[in-house]
Amino acid sequence: MKALLIGATGATGKNLLPLLLADTAFTEVVVFSRRPLSITHEKLTVHIVEFDKADTWADKVKGDIAFSCLGTTIKAAKTQQAQWQVDYEYQYAFAKAAKTNQVNTFVLVSSGFASPQSRSFYTRMKGQLEEAIKQLGFANLLIFRPPVLIRPNSQRTGEIWSVKILQAFNTIGLFKSMKPMPTKTLATALVSAAKKYKGIHTLEAKDIWSIQ
Repeated sequence: MKALLIGATGATGKNLLPLLLADTAFTEVVVFSRRPLSITHEKLTVHIVEFDKADTWADKVKGDIAFSCLGTTIKAAKTQQAQWQVDYEYQYAFAKAAKTNQVNTFVLVSSGFASPQSRSFYTRMKGQLEEAIKQLGFANLLIFRPPVLIRPNSQRTGEIWSVKILQAFNTIGLFKSMKPMPTKTLATALVSAAKKYKGIHTLEAKDIWSIQ
């Protein structure tokens, strides 16, 4: 199979890419990135792209399974409009190109509590993206809604404190369904589910933890 990936330089993507390259089920891995990668491999092809110019790269989104792990923070993006462009527009353009080029399976890393009706900008944006991609009509669509992620060397202050607080509650038996998840655990689940699941699935934290 041929895997396609955006978000390879992010925390989840950095864990996902080596798994795809090591998996014998995948004979080719194609990454679309805004900057060069530090990794090389005989199965790996990297396209350096400008995501806001989809017409220059959309025709290359051809394969069997597309993984979308792209995302940014409001701190890095500075404005909601800039974050929307990365987290919604770029990922939707990738999904649309994949559908146009007859990619059968699309795997989206969304967010816990994602909902188009959410009062939170971030989770509302994620929910709207989920709905938009559903409308594209993929034969197989896997939407992952992970809990707070444990990212190696994370600089996200809010996320760091969220992990610490949730872990403290977990030790006394509270909020077990919101147990923080290492990005490596999420990446492993992405690969496993992409190879086995058929149809449309929205996977919450408890579902992701259970994937073998």
